[in-house]
Amino acid sequence: MCLPSPSDHRHETPARDRNAAAVGGGRGTGYVASPVSLPVVRVPKAGELAWNPATGERSIVLEGPGDNPERRLVAELHVSPAGAVVGEHLHPSITERFEVLEGRLGVKLAGEERTAEPGDALEVPPGTWHDWWNAGAEEALVKITVVPGDRFAQLIVNLFGLGLDGKTNAKGMPLPLQLVAMAREFEDVIVFRRPPRAVQRAVFGLLAPIARRRGYRGVYPRYEDAEILGTPEDVREDRPLEVRFGDGPGPP
Repeated sequence: MCLPSPSDHRHETPARDRNAAAVGGGRGTGYVASPVSLPVVRVPKAGELAWNPATGERSIVLEGPGDNPERRLVAELHVSPAGAVVGEHLHPSITERFEVLEGRLGVKLAGEERTAEPGDALEVPPGTWHDWWNAGAEEALVKITVVPGDRFAQLIVNLFGLGLDGKTNAKGMPLPLQLVAMAREFEDVIVFRRPPRAVQRAVFGLLAPIARRRGYRGVYPRYEDAEILGTPEDVREDRPLEVRFGDGPGPP
């Protein structure tokens, strides 16, 4: 939920975490990610903004992964009415915590649905299927904590960038070949529940060479060097934001 500005610093994921990030620890999911070589990741800093018009999410970074030894990312997330995360998913090695401050948040956690209201807090352990959406008629305000948050932030930068660039469907899901490239790049970070994992392994494996030949990648300089133009108060007051994309390559 954080879109770094071109001036921020980069951070390499510690080597001791590379294998841990590649093996899912979820109970009952049966998911094990393939080992990956993690790239140098540019981490967000406090005060930076993110915005995805396709999913109705706008956020303010409160604490960046480079500010603490746990690589914790903390953000103030504003979800518009009818806004929702892009789809049910799990994180193989990431813990998320949601604290509802205002509004109502619908949550599906390990197959059970509930509505979280102000004062409620939910923790999502690694490997747990989950989904969430704004369950009210007003904006929902949620404090979200992600540990570790560096690779998660890189995923969000590129996923939100696609949404800002009109490269997703109406719900914010990347289009098929782009989804293939992103799923393979970030398999240590996220696994979508649909299509089923067995289908993903078979079909995505066949489509990956085609996606690459056509120029699709999981990470784009156009988005990683982008900047959201606005202030934290603009997010809190629901004022218009603008995006300035980076000069580097983007998707086809």
